[in-house]
Amino acid sequence: MRSNLLGAFTVAALAAPGSAATAGDFSFTKDVAPIFYKRCAECHRAGEIGPMSLLTYKDARPWARAIREKVLERAMPPWLAAPGYGHFENDRRLSQKEIDTVVAWVDAGAPKGEEKDLPPAPDFIEGWTLGRPDVVFALVEEYPVPAEGVIPYQYLTVPTNFTEDKWIQAAEIRPGNRSVVHHIIVNVLEPGAPADAGQQEDRRTRGIKLAGFAPGEQPKVWPKGTAKLLKAGSKLIFQMHYTPDGKAAKDRSYVGLFFAKERVEKKVLTATALNAKFVIPPGDPNHEVRSSWTAPQDVRIVDLMPHMHYRGKDFRYTAVYPDGRSEIVLQVPKYDFNWQLLYRFKEPLLLPKGSRLDCVAHFDNSPNNKYNPDPSKEVKWGPQTWEEMMIGWFDYVVE
Repeated sequence: MRSNLLGAFTVAALAAPGSAATAGDFSFTKDVAPIFYKRCAECHRAGEIGPMSLLTYKDARPWARAIREKVLERAMPPWLAAPGYGHFENDRRLSQKEIDTVVAWVDAGAPKGEEKDLPPAPDFIEGWTLGRPDVVFALVEEYPVPAEGVIPYQYLTVPTNFTEDKWIQAAEIRPGNRSVVHHIIVNVLEPGAPADAGQQEDRRTRGIKLAGFAPGEQPKVWPKGTAKLLKAGSKLIFQMHYTPDGKAAKDRSYVGLFFAKERVEKKVLTATALNAKFVIPPGDPNHEVRSSWTAPQDVRIVDLMPHMHYRGKDFRYTAVYPDGRSEIVLQVPKYDFNWQLLYRFKEPLLLPKGSRLDCVAHFDNSPNNKYNPDPSKEVKWGPQTWEEMMIGWFDYVVE
């Protein structure tokens, strides 16, 4: 599993190029299992977010028609970036050949095939996607979540007790109780911070972002030669967003850290292009909000992650260079609050000093938005899901 840590899931060729295959030529064991193992099993296995496992024929066969529909719609695997803008290492989209294979298999009656053709199932470590972490930090105590009510963000401190600096190559955050955990952000509080830091809403006292967990978000993996620095004596601050679901519950979420095993050449930093001063009028179907970040020196952008709430409609990042040239580097035409995806560049994007990342988002506060909590309300920035945010997250390194 450690070989999976820095690489994206790749897909093996399913048939010889140019072969004139028919529906009857496809089987689960020979053709479809390799796709499910490499593209779907990350989420569709016991204990994970997928509603069913796809690791065995017995698991997958009852869902064949539904799988066909979602694959044809390109709804699964989830990937919201429009093609033609940016090249992303973690692109989840199936190729047309893979889609055709799944569809042909279902149309043929979803046959099992020969057992001898079945490849080895992926060897996941239970409870993890990236493999076994080098160290795990959990909340010090279980947090009691009431059955009802609105819970302000909780900032819970976890000591690392590190006596030396650590370089973090990857981080995987896991909710202890998925039914009541909406999102988690783990920040690093370095030695010397105020005693009450991390226990209040002030953004300046929450520490340095390490990684996050939200619906659909993949674990954080930084490119070879880069890593996050966790200084000796640092503490972790878990920003917990709990959402009661009708019955009292308890949660003890945790994060697994993977140390860099090779020389680290560049420290990864996190920044945002955000706008917290917008006001979305009642009923507005296409309210525009803009934000921007200017590179203080030559940098390379590692990844991008747009964030809005239920009224979020679309999101775009544009790189604007000192010579006046500009290019769209990520276009998300249909933002989905339930799939908050991270987009990791194949090659980190160079922004010379003075370049900007401009973000443009649109919000649908109309009755036509089926997810809209209340189209009659004016909407401003706020932490709860019925309020809104406009954040263009990104990680970068100094060139």
